[in-house]
Amino acid sequence: MKELSVLVIESCHQLGRELCDYLLQAGMQVDFAATGTLGLKLARAISFDVIVINVMLTGSKGADLCSTLKQQCDPIPPVLLMSDRDCLTEKRQGFAAGADDFMSRPYCLEELGLRCKALSRRHKLHQPQTISIGELKINENRRVVVRADKKLRLSNTDFEILMMLAQAYPNAVSRQQLANKIWAGRYCDSDVIRSHIYTLRRELDKPFATPMLKTLHRQGYRLESTASHYNDIHTDNVSLALRHR
Repeated sequence: MKELSVLVIESCHQLGRELCDYLLQAGMQVDFAATGTLGLKLARAISFDVIVINVMLTGSKGADLCSTLKQQCDPIPPVLLMSDRDCLTEKRQGFAAGADDFMSRPYCLEELGLRCKALSRRHKLHQPQTISIGELKINENRRVVVRADKKLRLSNTDFEILMMLAQAYPNAVSRQQLANKIWAGRYCDSDVIRSHIYTLRRELDKPFATPMLKTLHRQGYRLESTASHYNDIHTDNVSLALRHR
């Protein structure tokens, strides 16, 4: 099972270190940002399962950052806000900004870990169980992939790569994003990624007339719907026929 990926955004380095150390010991992948600016940059680049934010960030407000994350991140991540005060006003502002959960001091690290896991599960339950892109169907919970009624046989890693591409569709996913999300904390070079793209393409594209997995020069990889491919061909044929009338 894929490890939970958590982004901790905390201005206090000591508290941030305590939070990150505990979550790492609990078996999660953890990234840390000491500022809201860096946290937003990481959240845009990497799809985290949960984002933990301190309400009182240096130079910004956690509630404002939460609202920005909800507007700018795709897919939208669950956000847990933390506060040094047990203040109803802060909770009201946080939930109004889109926060999914809220914790106040005194912090219990075990409770934080449990809340992160519960948030991730709850978030996935509210997502569609099946992602459909043209003739491709992906059921994440059952880890079943079907294209044109043919079930595909994918390794765990190839399935995770396909899920990232499907969640980003129609946008591209860079090699660095794949490395950060799937091989986080472990060595991964471009040859390893190319090898998995090759085995994924062998199952996803080789048995079919139209390829779905596209390589974009200096950008990464992207899925292309077979339906959009048909529409492009149809449009081109119509244009060609009009030019010859």
